[in-house]
Amino acid sequence: MVPLPGSSRGPAPQALHRPAGTPTQDELYKQEITVTVVLRRAGAEPGAAAPPAGPDGTRTLPAAYAADPADVELATRTFTGLGATVVEVDAASRRLRVAGPVGLLCEIFGTELDTVSSVGPNNESATHRHRTGGLSVPATLDGVVTAVLGLDDRPSARAPFHFAPAAAGNVSYTPLDLGRIYNFPGGTDGTGQVVAIIELGGGFGQADLDEYFSGLGITGPTVQAVGVDGAVNVPGGDPQGADGEVLLDIEVAGALAPRATLKVYFAPNTDAGFLDAVATATHAAPAPAAISISWGQSEDQWTGQARTAMDNAFIDAGMLGITVTAAAGDNGSADAQGDGQNHADFPASSPHVLACGGTRLEADPATGQVASETVWNESSSSATGGGVSDAFPLPDWQQHVTVLAAKGPAGTPSGRGVPDVAAVADPQTGYRVRVDGTDMVIGGTSAVAPLWAALVARLAQSRGGGLGLLQPAIYAGETDGQAAPGFRDITGGNNGSYHATPGWDACTGLGVPDGAALLAVLSAGTAAG
Repeated sequence: MVPLPGSSRGPAPQALHRPAGTPTQDELYKQEITVTVVLRRAGAEPGAAAPPAGPDGTRTLPAAYAADPADVELATRTFTGLGATVVEVDAASRRLRVAGPVGLLCEIFGTELDTVSSVGPNNESATHRHRTGGLSVPATLDGVVTAVLGLDDRPSARAPFHFAPAAAGNVSYTPLDLGRIYNFPGGTDGTGQVVAIIELGGGFGQADLDEYFSGLGITGPTVQAVGVDGAVNVPGGDPQGADGEVLLDIEVAGALAPRATLKVYFAPNTDAGFLDAVATATHAAPAPAAISISWGQSEDQWTGQARTAMDNAFIDAGMLGITVTAAAGDNGSADAQGDGQNHADFPASSPHVLACGGTRLEADPATGQVASETVWNESSSSATGGGVSDAFPLPDWQQHVTVLAAKGPAGTPSGRGVPDVAAVADPQTGYRVRVDGTDMVIGGTSAVAPLWAALVARLAQSRGGGLGLLQPAIYAGETDGQAAPGFRDITGGNNGSYHATPGWDACTGLGVPDGAALLAVLSAGTAAG
């Protein structure tokens, strides 16, 4: 056995070991489970040029980006030889699904599991399998296996959305209002495009969608539910729960790109489920123009192996012409961590994701005229995420930006800066949606990710193909202290430690979109793949 780099886990928060009514250790070790094993790439180094699009606009990853067939054969032979079962192989995304009794898998991967109840990222108690410390792999797979996910199935992420309590003076917007305010390009509606939406809980009913889109006076998109790792679309009948996230995502993206096809991928809220959903969406045919992710948590709460596996999935997406949009979080610069330090949210902190921050918007929905737009910040638990990554280095396309923290002066970030872009997220100036038969107003950066995904779908429709990684193109025209072409700069407010400034900042990124102007920018240049 050899150690697996990046696999070490700390204890789950407030873990109560083996609560009443849960399996004994012997019973747990007899249970059959399935884990996700990630293999190395066959040879390509991330950062290579994207493959050219074919006549139909689709792209195919080079074989060097997939798993080497010899590695797949070796891993399969090793695991089956040890008594496990390889139930699924996806060489393109470098994943094996390996099944067996808990006790056997613990022996294969050098760990111990227990049943605990702990407090998850959403501050709710959950009962799950639990491990601490690192993993090992058989020596024959040293360097071949890069991640083993799903042994510990603690909840991996929270959905950053907030309900607006009724209050005098509150304003709210339909997605169609925001399409006017943010000047989404005319003559586009998402025709021919697919938007994938990742969900780690909740569900939707078609009756809600039909009534919502009918109320907007439009015909809504085709919406398909896709189950991953045994999860399915199960509306819980709780508008204050995960259903709120699911319907918010669908209704925002669907209203703004009504002729697109929306594929909603439901997966378990675990590191394995999250990765498997993203990989499944990325390698689907036809490829989506955008993948919208409204779930995440502080990047230091992920294992290194999980962050790397997810980031590699996002690299695949960009190479295939897919733009991944992700919410930057709703808990300010601390990202709900209580250590007094700043934290960026993952997956938004991946440099291969378009990170989406939030604003407070005062505008005339009928005319699109903006009175004011500032950083969203009501409190430390209701403010846009944003900051500087401790896990990912500063990308090439951010080398010229500066970040202003509370103590000043402005300086070059030490790591990847978050977010890249923004839109309205304050629940006091939020989105009108319908959830489980109830009309309500919801805010949060989780609404910004599907808004940007819909915009990307419309841009891709106009451009005739997927745009892939957008940042090299959208940062190219930005100079320090100056608004980037295609954006309206947000210069007022803070998210705790970080302050809005002219040009890019760690609250609202480059700013909010001017969709028509952004299309002109992309048409004049070349969107990176």
